[in-house]
Amino acid sequence: MNNKEITPEEAKSELKENNDIILLDVRTKEEYDEKYAPNCILIPLNELSDKVLDKIKNKKQEIIIYCRSGRRSKKALEILNKSRYTNISFIEGGIDNWKYETE
Repeated sequence: MNNKEITPEEAKSELKENNDIILLDVRTKEEYDEKYAPNCILIPLNELSDKVLDKIKNKKQEIIIYCRSGRRSKKALEILNKSRYTNISFIEGGIDNWKYETE
């Protein structure tokens, strides 16, 4: 398994280099509506177990998870690991740490 915590800068760099990476937002819909990273997929943490396979079919797909502060990302990582996803990163400090505006 390839699981790692990455910095917001590393996430930006990886997303620029590889268009196939899925950016997964595990916050609530309300949080998402306030602020979100471009081109992300929203699956709130409390729905992740039920909906991830419908939205991300390839379990080897590279996924970068983010939430508000990083806590839910770690829980999401555990859920994805149990579901046998193998190439997962999460952004340390969550979206609050990430100035994700397009440059």
